[in-house]
Amino acid sequence: MATHNAIAAIGQAILGMLASACPRPEFAGAQFELYQGSNFQSPMDEGISLYMHRITPANNIRNLPPRVGPDGRRYRPSLPIDIHYLMIAWARDAARQQRLLGWAMREMENTPILHAGLLNQYGPEPDTFGANENVDIVQETISILDMGAIWEVNRHRFQPSGRTCGSNRHFCRPVSASNATTTLVGVQA
Repeated sequence: MATHNAIAAIGQAILGMLASACPRPEFAGAQFELYQGSNFQSPMDEGISLYMHRITPANNIRNLPPRVGPDGRRYRPSLPIDIHYLMIAWARDAARQQRLLGWAMREMENTPILHAGLLNQYGPEPDTFGANENVDIVQETISILDMGAIWEVNRHRFQPSGRTCGSNRHFCRPVSASNATTTLVGVQA
């Protein structure tokens, strides 16, 4: 079962994958960073930022039964979620920015599934995901209204961006007779 660190590990894995695949001769100075609202005040000169703008329950998976691990241990029902990121390209000129965004979107499409080895390589701990766990990556269309609401955080520096979703993550916790508290853990196998 993936741990509660899975959400952070997913964003870090996406950026790590992009950084390692980056065509360095063309984008030698590119950086790859997780962003939050305050980062938009002083953005990087060149690179890709990943901004988590929404996290939602997965619409296609609900009311899951408790899970039983390979060792027979019982787990609370999974919490399937979708993590929505805005992947933003930054560069000093528009053509370079668009080339960087085009490359990054193509690279994301080339890697629609992030396996546990990749997820654990860049995450906060080396064992956040189990060996048979993975994350599905889906590029989504975003409405003009939603895009405007997201960029309200940064009114004067709207940037070209693509929307990416890490989909159907299952977070769960072991159940024992003496422990009925809830903690996020786990992921889709």
